[in-house]
Amino acid sequence: MRGISVLGALRLGTMFLLWLATAGPAWCQLPVKVQTPTNTKARNLLEKAQQQTKDRDFIKAIETLNQLTEKFPSFGEAFLMKGSLLKAIGNNRGALAAYRDGLSKVPADASHASEYQLLGDLALSYGEYQTALDAYKQLMKVAPRAQKNLAKSERQLRTCEFALEAIKNPVGEAPVPLPSPLNSFKFQYFPALTADNRFLLFTGRPAASSGEDLFVSRQNKDGSFGAPVPISPAINTSYNEGAGTISGDGKTLVFASCDRPKAIGNCDLYISRRTGNNWSAPVNLGTNVNSTEWDSQPSLSADGRTLYFTSTRRGGQGQEDIYITTLQPDGSWSAAQNLGTPVNTAGKDMAPFIHASGTTLYYVTDGLVGMGGLDVFRCERTPAGKWSAPSNLGYPLNTFENEASLFITSDNLKGFCSRSRVTDEPAAGSRLIRERPVELFSFVVPPAVKARETSTYTQGRVFDATTKKPLKAELKLYDIDTDVLTQFVTSDPEYGDYTVVLNEGHHYAMYASADKYLLKSLNFDYSDRHTFDPLTLDIYLEPVRSGRSVVLNNLFFDTNKYDLKPNSRTELNRLIEFLRQYKDVQIQVSGYTDNVGTPEANLQLSEKRAEAVVSYLSSHGIPPARLRSKGYGDRNPLAANDTEAHRQLNRRIELRIL
Repeated sequence: MRGISVLGALRLGTMFLLWLATAGPAWCQLPVKVQTPTNTKARNLLEKAQQQTKDRDFIKAIETLNQLTEKFPSFGEAFLMKGSLLKAIGNNRGALAAYRDGLSKVPADASHASEYQLLGDLALSYGEYQTALDAYKQLMKVAPRAQKNLAKSERQLRTCEFALEAIKNPVGEAPVPLPSPLNSFKFQYFPALTADNRFLLFTGRPAASSGEDLFVSRQNKDGSFGAPVPISPAINTSYNEGAGTISGDGKTLVFASCDRPKAIGNCDLYISRRTGNNWSAPVNLGTNVNSTEWDSQPSLSADGRTLYFTSTRRGGQGQEDIYITTLQPDGSWSAAQNLGTPVNTAGKDMAPFIHASGTTLYYVTDGLVGMGGLDVFRCERTPAGKWSAPSNLGYPLNTFENEASLFITSDNLKGFCSRSRVTDEPAAGSRLIRERPVELFSFVVPPAVKARETSTYTQGRVFDATTKKPLKAELKLYDIDTDVLTQFVTSDPEYGDYTVVLNEGHHYAMYASADKYLLKSLNFDYSDRHTFDPLTLDIYLEPVRSGRSVVLNNLFFDTNKYDLKPNSRTELNRLIEFLRQYKDVQIQVSGYTDNVGTPEANLQLSEKRAEAVVSYLSSHGIPPARLRSKGYGDRNPLAANDTEAHRQLNRRIELRIL
C-alpha cells in the first residue's frame, strides 16, 4: 500500500473529500465585550473563564462556562462566549447549541449581528434550515448595512427558504448504499458505467493513508456487481489515479493524475485506450486541454469524442469552471473552451457528467441557490446547441452537505453517486469529519431528474464476410432527419466488438466501413417506438471485389413513387464518399420491389428508382461512366412476400461492384 498525505490524495481526487467536509478548527474571534454579572459567584466564574481563554486553555474555559450557564441559565452572553470557544476547537455541533441558547437570552440588537450570522451558518451546515432561517432574518433586522458577509447571508436566507420548500416536496427516494462486495474501501467515489451497464468504474482509496487508484466492478447476471478489481497495471501506478470517465463502449478512459513527471499542471488529464483486454500506456492530453493549474473531473460523451472537465485555470467565471474539448479528425483535441453561462457561475462549478444521450448535463455548483453547499443541477442542450438554465435536482438527491458527482445510466432508470453517511460530529481532538468513509450509493431516477432523452444501444462484432475474422471498422451514426453525425466509434481490432448508443425519438442511419471493404448500411428507426430495447447485431463487411453487393437501407421513396425523399441524402452522401475513396470502382445500382401490383409496373418502378440514385450520384461529381442502373421488379426477393415486414425487405436498392 502506498503512503500519501491526505492533502496529496485530496488534490487528485478532485477535492472530493473536501466537498464532503465541514471546515476544520478555525480560531474564531471571541466576544470583545461581555456584560459583567452582578452576582459575585457568576462574576468570579466569568473572570476565571476569561483568564483561561486568555491563556488559550479553551477546554478548561468551556468547563468553567458550563458551570456558569448551569448555575445562571439566564446569562446569555456566557452561552455566546462558550459557543465561540466550541467553534474555535472545532466542536461546531456544540457551538450551534450554545449560540442558539445564548441568542435567545440576550437583546436582539446590532451588537450581536456576528453571532446571528454564525448561528445561521452553523445551523445551515447541519441542515437545520428553520433555525438558520430565523437567525438570518434576525440578522437582516439588526445588522448594519456594512456588516461583513451580509450579502452572503442574504443568499443563505434564500437557500433556507428553498430547502424548506424542497423538503416538503421530495423528488424521488433517497439514495441507498451499494451492497457488498462494493463499499469495502475507506473511500470510493466518482462512479461511471459503460452504456450497457456491465462495468462500473470508480476511484478507490482502501484506507485513509492510501493513494487513489481506479477500480472496475463487473455486473453479474442477476444485476448485482462483483468484487472490484484494479483496472490495469498500465493505469494504476505509484502516482494517484482517480476521477475517471469511460466511453459508452468501454474502450476509452480519461482520468486525472497529479504530480506526474512532465506534467503540465499540478493535476492533469490523461487518456488510455483499450484493445482487446489491454489498456494502453496513459498519454497526457496536452496543452490544448491541460493548463498549468488544476484540471480534473472528466466526463466523456458516449462515443468518447467530446470531453467535459473541471479546471481552476485563469480566465474563468468562478473558482472552478467546466470546460469542453472535442477530438479532431487528426486525433488531437481541440483547445478547451469555457462552457460559459448559464452553466458556469461566480462560484464553484464542478464534476460535470454528460448523459449517454448527449442532451443533458449534470454538475455540482455552489453558485446557485440550493440546499446549501454544492448541489447537483441539470441543464439541457437546446436545438441551437446552447445550454438551458440549470435546475436543482431537489431533495433528497441534494442535502445540506456538499454533493459530489452523479451518474445516470443510459436507460434513465438508475443513478449512482457518492456520499458520506450522516454521523454525529466528532468530539474535540478526534479526526476531522472529512475522514468519514465515503461510499457508493444508487437510486431510482425520478422523472424530473431523468435526461431529456433516454438511450439504448446496439452492440455486436464486425467480421470479414469471407474469412469470418474480426475487423477493426469505423461505425458512424447519423440522424437521418438532420444528416448530422451523432456518434463515431471504432470496433476492437482483436475481437471486432463495438457499442453504439441510440436515443429514443430519433431515426438513425449507421455505417460500418473498413479499408478495402464495401460500406455497410443499417437503419434504426426509434422516432415512434413503443419498445426501446438494446440490440445485438453482428456486422459482416464484404470486400471491395467484383460481384459483391450490399443493400442500401437508408434510401426512401413514397409508395409507387421513384423520387428520392429528402431524408435519403444521408445515404447518398455516404455513397458519394465511398466512390470518391475508391476511384477505380464501377458500380451497378439495382432496384427491387415486392410483389404487390403487376410485374410490369413493378419492373418500371424498380428501374426508375435505380435511375434516380444514379442521377443523384452523377449530378454530384461521380463520372457517369462508373455508374449503371437496372431494375429487377419483384424478382430475387430476400423473403417471402407474406407479411408487410417481409415485403419491406424486398423493396430495396442494392449496390453491386462491377
